[in-house]
Amino acid sequence: MASAIVRRNITNNLKRLPFLSSCRLKKQHLFNVEDGTVSIHTDAVLGVGLPSYMRGAVYREPNKPLTIEEFHIPRPKAGELLIKTKGCGVCHSDLHVMKGEIPFSSPCVVGHEITGEVVEHGALTDARTIERLPVGSRVVGAFIMPCGNCSYCSKGHDDLCEDFFAYNRAKGTLYDGETRLFLRSSGKPVFMYSMGGLAEYCVVPANALAVLPESMPYTESAILGCAVFTAYGAMAHAAEVRPGDTVAVIGTGGVGSSCLQIARAFGASDIIAVDIQDEKLQKAKALGATHTINSAKEDPIEKILEITGGKGVDVAVEALGRPQTFAQCTQSVKDGGKAVMVGLAQAGSLGEVDINRLVRRKIKVIGSYGGRARQDLPKLIRLAETGIFDLGHAVSRKYTFEESGKAFQDLNDGKIIGRAVIEIV
Repeated sequence: MASAIVRRNITNNLKRLPFLSSCRLKKQHLFNVEDGTVSIHTDAVLGVGLPSYMRGAVYREPNKPLTIEEFHIPRPKAGELLIKTKGCGVCHSDLHVMKGEIPFSSPCVVGHEITGEVVEHGALTDARTIERLPVGSRVVGAFIMPCGNCSYCSKGHDDLCEDFFAYNRAKGTLYDGETRLFLRSSGKPVFMYSMGGLAEYCVVPANALAVLPESMPYTESAILGCAVFTAYGAMAHAAEVRPGDTVAVIGTGGVGSSCLQIARAFGASDIIAVDIQDEKLQKAKALGATHTINSAKEDPIEKILEITGGKGVDVAVEALGRPQTFAQCTQSVKDGGKAVMVGLAQAGSLGEVDINRLVRRKIKVIGSYGGRARQDLPKLIRLAETGIFDLGHAVSRKYTFEESGKAFQDLNDGKIIGRAVIEIV
């Protein structure tokens, strides 16, 4: 009788632990009480086949190296899936956070463009989601993770999801206001940049996931969730590129080089790549650029006007996030043209624009953070599957999970041409 009371009390207390709050507790296997000793059976808590712990890459303070730390396996809740991560892209957005240029809750696990395998559904996840993404599914995750229910998501504008910005970007949590990450050593919470994808497992809302065909590799396909996703949002929704349009892309890193490929896929005529590294510009030609400009050697605005017969381009995309390139972008478009801003900048940065030209010549300045996961991610997968978007050319370097810190140092040092991906096995 006493053992039964102890067992019942332990069950109630275990449910209050943050990292066990959403577990399916199996009474017959969870623990034994013998001679006053309680033994907990991990498999009963986490599910057969899942390990008890995992590793994740943690950012703690600006300009300090990432640390690889151990976590309890994260627990998905309703409408969420546990993903065994296979690949995670190396993105400047993470680097901005790691350098303290963009405020974000810390400590946190970075990484926000991932591929992986579905290993578990959160309790009470709806049957349609389970049918669409059964255990064992290969998936891609978008960094903007739509809730599916807010006023913007209900209109199909997943890129403006209220909960994503109010909870994840503002607080480092998912949409119940809680993180899914807890340290093994202390049980203390760690925040999530998007899904906190630079880890061996991560929890992702189902609305941010799309099925990855067997024919597509985990590693290269990871960039579909941010670099390509961001480029598509800029070209399809913000710029609305049409066949025959002239396009300039300022900054040809992971996102900028993806913009070149998307512009080519949409039928743009002149596609002008602008950068300060000849190596990047050489690669840009293989990705769709018809013209290249080294802005360290010549004035990009004058050169763009020369290429376009003095008119400027229909669409200019800024993919760096710097005041100088912001101004170049607005000055490169023709009358009635669109200047699309994609690059994130240090918090508080301001861009200048010629107000009179903006007004008189009907210049459109448009911000674009990313695509719309539910409608766009399947399209991007199809573009890559058919070879219209070349993932192989887009990914230039691969790192192991243990080399995560080196990957971001190389990114900071300008040593990565295009996009790099961290392989997690």
